[in-house]
Amino acid sequence: MTPSAPSDSSPTPKPTFTEALRFWSRLGWISFGGPTGQIAIMHRELVDLKKWVDEKRFLNALNYCMMLPGPEAQQLATYLGWYLHGVRGGICAGLLFILPAVFILWGLSLIYICYGTVPIIAAAFYGLVPSVIAIVFHAMQRLGRKTLHDPLRWVIAISAAVLIYFYRDSYPLVVLGAGLLGWLFRKQIKIDKPSTESKTKPNPIRIAPLIRIATICIAIWFAPLLALGSWLGWNHTIAQEGIFFSKAALVTFGGAYAVLPYVAQHAVEHYHWLSREQMLHGFGLAETTPGPLIMVLQFVGFMGAWTHHGQLTPIVAATLGSFITSWVTFAPSFLFILVGAPFVERLTQIVSIQSVLSAISAAVVGVMANFALWFAWHAIFPASQMEYPDFFVLIVSLGAFAALYLWKADVVLLIGICAALGVIYKMLII
Repeated sequence: MTPSAPSDSSPTPKPTFTEALRFWSRLGWISFGGPTGQIAIMHRELVDLKKWVDEKRFLNALNYCMMLPGPEAQQLATYLGWYLHGVRGGICAGLLFILPAVFILWGLSLIYICYGTVPIIAAAFYGLVPSVIAIVFHAMQRLGRKTLHDPLRWVIAISAAVLIYFYRDSYPLVVLGAGLLGWLFRKQIKIDKPSTESKTKPNPIRIAPLIRIATICIAIWFAPLLALGSWLGWNHTIAQEGIFFSKAALVTFGGAYAVLPYVAQHAVEHYHWLSREQMLHGFGLAETTPGPLIMVLQFVGFMGAWTHHGQLTPIVAATLGSFITSWVTFAPSFLFILVGAPFVERLTQIVSIQSVLSAISAAVVGVMANFALWFAWHAIFPASQMEYPDFFVLIVSLGAFAALYLWKADVVLLIGICAALGVIYKMLII
């Protein structure tokens, strides 16, 4: 059963389900550029060109998705699909947004694990490292400029960076603490008041269908994890990945850039699923594929299961690790959107909710700063040569950041150039 969709104030007729399906199918293959680029593509196509969604509805949906843990661009696609065609539209839009990336990244992961030691491929991955550093620092700078508008948010950002540095397991508490500060000091946080120009009353919310949808979503979320855990045992790496990434999915406020410190430090230093260098390479691979940047977590699941495959063959274990990681990462997003979308019109009118979101965004900036410095330090001063920096990584990182900051370089093109520079550099020094 489909819950009541919000009333449509746009004069443009909604598309048929087939027309929308064609659009969502295409979007999954062209959604490069990270969340900012993906949101821009949806706005241009759905609001400006096709006029299937009005501006206010789009912004309300985006604000709601920014308040949730998880990949905001995929959640926005799910929300807009729900708005156009109810539950079936939301499911199709959300799935088609990520499926191309799931298959592409699985193939790239297999190529990486099989051929990553071939000199030319290893050199290309070496060149990816500085591009990743530049992308992360640029994302941190861009978000900080949009977020840190008052002293309280600066204090929250700095505190978050310090706490994450000294207490690596504190990410969920940092998010909760920032939200609480945003609520308690909401008068000190400067935010724009919600628009009151629209007097349209939302349709009544039917609770019973939402309860059924929530029950089904939760069952679908945990069913594969329970099956794999019962089959392989809960101490198997694949089951451990399912449990860990289920928890991560609930605290990934701010998208991939914010959750990566939490994931990287656990996956690399606690579980030993992959190395720091492999984590950086996976980030670069995720940047070159369409779909959410948080797909990098699938690479982590692939590598961890390949390395610790147990009684399974490496390829079977890695495939199952990829599957369960992506499944538990994205399944909660469908729950949040399909159940929460009917409440969007009410939530976006509450100033205190906006204050909580602003405080969490400030904490995300601090977490990203910690993440950027952690990756940059280990890349520029690798364990094998701590006495002097890797000047290639340092210089190319600075150049790549300048290209992003000053000339707004295309991310995919930048990654390709850096990979080529890595190949050229390695050929010259051999």
